[in-house]
Amino acid sequence: MARVAGVELPNHKRLQVALTYIYGIGRSRALEICDICELDPLARVGELTDEDLNRVREVIDRDYRVEGDLRREVQANIRRLIEIGSYRGRRHRMGLPVRGQRTKTNARTRKGRAKTVGRRKKK
Repeated sequence: MARVAGVELPNHKRLQVALTYIYGIGRSRALEICDICELDPLARVGELTDEDLNRVREVIDRDYRVEGDLRREVQANIRRLIEIGSYRGRRHRMGLPVRGQRTKTNARTRKGRAKTVGRRKKK
């Protein structure tokens, strides 16, 4: 397995798909990296030479913020929103959807399991 940016890339996957295993690299950025390195995006990772992998590593290290650095930056941005008390920061703090989704129904991913509220019997 090839190791790029601290992530093991699976040998049997195409380069374009394997690069998306790295946090911060999606399909379009993976194609961009393949173009810069002059590699075939349809080539399997296992077929690449060490020289090819070194070129990919260099481009990613030089031009892109990925993995740990990017995760830290995202967390710092969220922390900043919470500290300044913005609407988005309050939504983050309360564990509710941040981008305007409805919460009367759905939103279970952010809110967690439904807490059933009981009723009292009438006398």
